[in-house]
Amino acid sequence: MTPRRSVSATRTIPAPASVIYNFLANPREHLRIDGSNSVRGVKDAPERLYLGATFAMNMKIGVPYFTRNVVVDFVENRSIAWHNLSRFVWRYELEEVPSGAKVTESFTYDKPWAFLIIGLGFPERNRRAMATSLERLERLATSSR
Repeated sequence: MTPRRSVSATRTIPAPASVIYNFLANPREHLRIDGSNSVRGVKDAPERLYLGATFAMNMKIGVPYFTRNVVVDFVENRSIAWHNLSRFVWRYELEEVPSGAKVTESFTYDKPWAFLIIGLGFPERNRRAMATSLERLERLATSSR
C-alpha cells in the first residue's frame, strides 16, 4: 500500500463560506483562482459542479494539454474535491469561523505513480501555488460582496 501523501495550505477569508464555495463550484472561475497559472480555461463543464460531475480544463505546464476531472466530494459550503486520470485529489474544505471561513486547499498524491510528480518537485510547487490560490480566492470573495 502506498502511504498517504498530501500538501495543503489554509487561510481564513473574511467572507461567508457560501460566497467562497460559489467560486469553487463554478469551473469558469478556476482560471481566476489558480495560483499555479497552469489553468488556461474551461474546455467542457457544467455551469455549476455537483457530485459526479465531469469537467475538462485547458491547461499548460510547459506545453498545452487538457485534463478531464470528476467531482468526488461535494458538500454545499463545506467541501469540494475532484480528481483527473491520475486519481490525485484536489480538495477544498471550508469551515465557518467568527471572522469568515477557514479554507484549506489540499492535494493528495497517494498513488504508486506519484514518484513521477515527486521527482519534478510538484508537491512543493503545489504548496506554494495553493497559498497564491487562496489569496486570489480571498480577493474574489471579498470584492464580490
